[in-house]
Amino acid sequence: MNTLLFVVVITVAIWIVLTIVVRQQGPERIAIIGSSTNDYKALIIYNPDPIYNLDEKISRSFAAGLSENGWLSKISTVAAAKKLEKEEQFDLYVFCANTYNWTPDKAIRDHINNDEYIKGKNVVAITLGSGATKRSQRILEDLIKEKEAKLIESREFWLMKSNDESKTKSSNIKIALEMANTFGKEIAEKIKN
Repeated sequence: MNTLLFVVVITVAIWIVLTIVVRQQGPERIAIIGSSTNDYKALIIYNPDPIYNLDEKISRSFAAGLSENGWLSKISTVAAAKKLEKEEQFDLYVFCANTYNWTPDKAIRDHINNDEYIKGKNVVAITLGSGATKRSQRILEDLIKEKEAKLIESREFWLMKSNDESKTKSSNIKIALEMANTFGKEIAEKIKN
């Protein structure tokens, strides 16, 4: 009985520490993909995951897909996004949110709640997680809709759960990145048309 109690206490303590760590807003970073002469501009916002930074990789892959169809993308951490939104106009806003405790990460939620620039704008939601992301995706979509933005598409990508059941022998991360790139191409075409 004492061993079981000890295991439960340690597990809860680790869970609490991890929750505190992942709730922190990451540093300011901006990356640019595409040419400044492109007709369309996207702002892709994420909060870096301190454990496994899948969100940045997915954001870059999505931006590469946009770029192949004539888009310039600014990939920004939450910490740097507000300044970009004040200085520039974007044709598309993309929120890439990690899932922690079955909800989108706090930094992304806070940013959307305080974002005065997305009303009436085209927005894409990307929800990441180890596999259980349905609730998190729904919360992210609802936050975007509450800001009266045009949610044009929402997708999930997983770290552990298979992203493509027909390719179970391939790297799940590689498949997710390929899917994000294709998703970027689809969105670029959808907005152009």
